[in-house]
Amino acid sequence: MKKIIAVLAAGVLMGALAAAQAKLPAAKPKTDAEKTAEADKAAATKAKEAGDLAKAQDKAVANYKKNHAAMGKK
Repeated sequence: MKKIIAVLAAGVLMGALAAAQAKLPAAKPKTDAEKTAEADKAAATKAKEAGDLAKAQDKAVANYKKNHAAMGKK
């Protein structure tokens, strides 16, 4: 039993040491072209989401008006 615990503890320690030594390389800095492309993509995504939101809001308003008209309310 003590042997099993010792082996497991040794394995845990070896894993911890390996994890401590393994470091990821630093990310390379982005070029100006990559930065502008990323900004353009973010702007396009934001514009698309704004358009989708406006469509959903218009649909909700039309549904609200239709249902209130059907119930005889103004």
